[in-house]
Amino acid sequence: MTSKPSGPLLPGATLGVMGGGQLGRMFVHAAQQLGYRTAVLDADEDSPAGTVSHLHVRTGYLDEAGLAQLASVSQAITTEFENVPAAALTRLAQQRPVAPGADAVAIAQDRAQEKAHFTRCGVPCAPHAVIEKPEQLQAVSDDFLPGVLKTSRLGYDGKGQVRVADRAALARAWEELRRVPCVLEKLLPLAAECSVVVARGADGAMVHLPVQRNLHRNGILAVTEVGPGVLPDATARQAIEATRAIAEGVSYVGVLCVEFFLLQDGSLVVNEMAPRPHNSGHWSLDGADVSQFELQVRAMAGLPLTQPRQHSAAVMLNLLGDLWFTGGREQPPAWDRVLELPGAHLHLYGKAQARAGRKMGHLTFTAADLASARDTALRACGLLGLEPF
Repeated sequence: MTSKPSGPLLPGATLGVMGGGQLGRMFVHAAQQLGYRTAVLDADEDSPAGTVSHLHVRTGYLDEAGLAQLASVSQAITTEFENVPAAALTRLAQQRPVAPGADAVAIAQDRAQEKAHFTRCGVPCAPHAVIEKPEQLQAVSDDFLPGVLKTSRLGYDGKGQVRVADRAALARAWEELRRVPCVLEKLLPLAAECSVVVARGADGAMVHLPVQRNLHRNGILAVTEVGPGVLPDATARQAIEATRAIAEGVSYVGVLCVEFFLLQDGSLVVNEMAPRPHNSGHWSLDGADVSQFELQVRAMAGLPLTQPRQHSAAVMLNLLGDLWFTGGREQPPAWDRVLELPGAHLHLYGKAQARAGRKMGHLTFTAADLASARDTALRACGLLGLEPF
C-alpha cells in the first residue's frame, strides 16, 4: 500500500528520481537548492544525475533490490525519462507516492494510446492510422499518404520514424521497422512548432510556462524562442488550454510537456506529450522566476505551485556532440568567446564523451526583448559553427 504523507514534504526529505540523464541532473540541482536530499536510480556509474546526487542506486530500472532501496530512502519518487518501464513505477507506487503515475507514463510510451488520449480530451491531432497487423496495413486510407510511419513505442528525437510517399514505401518502411506496432500520421503543411509545459499538483492546482516556439533539425530540438509575440495570442491560448485538458484527462501529477504543430491555415494540432520536463523548457532556468525543474520538485513534494513569471525574453540553443568535432578533431568549443556575449547562460550536462547527436548541454540567451535575444543567439551560432535560424 502506498505510504502517503499527511502534508507537504518539506526540505530535508529525500526525493527519488528514476533515470540519471541531464533532466535528472537538473531536477537534482533544483531539489538540492530547495534543501532536499536526492536519490537517483540508474545503472550507469557516470550518469549525469547520479554523479551529483546524494545517493546513486546503480541498478537497472526493473531490479527488485534497486527499486526497494530507492523506495526505502525516498519519501516521493519521480521520473526524468518516459521510457522507464511503467511496471517499475507501479512497483514503487506500492510503497511511495510516484509522480507522474504509471498510467500517465504508459500513455506517453505508446503513440496509439497517446492519440486515443488526445481524442478523448477533445484535442485535435493529425489524421492517423494504427498499424499492428498486415490487414491494417492493407486497410490504410490513401488520405493518410504521404505520411510518417512511427513506431508506437521507444521512439524519441526522430528515432523510429520513416517518411513514406505512397503505399509501396509504406510497406517497405513497415518491413524495415520489423513489423512492430506503428502509427502512420498524415504529413501536414506546417508553419511552426510549439510546446507548452504545465505543472499539476495532486490537489488539481495547475500552472504553466509561456508558449515556446521550437525549431527541430533531424528530429532533434535545435532552437526554442520564448517571449511576447513569438506566436499569435489566440494560438498561444489554445495551446495552453489544450495542454491543461490533456493533463486533467489523466489526473496528471508532475511536470508535463505537450508539443504542437501550427499549420499553415492557422489551426493547431497536437503532436506528442512528454511526462517530464522538456528540452524546450530549459530556458526557464534563466528566463523565469520558477523553472520547470523547481515546478517538478514542488509538484511531487506537495508544495504550492506558483505561476511562473517570465522576466526575460529567451532563446535556447541545444548543444549536440557534433560541436566538439567541428575542427576535424575532438576539442571543446570556444566557450570563452561565447560567454563574452551579453545574457549568455551555459549549461553543460557532465557527459564525459561527446558523440554526434548526443545532447551535451544548452545555451540560453536572455534579453529585454526577443529581437535582442535572437540577435545574440545568432552571434553565438556564428562563433560555434551552428546553422543560423
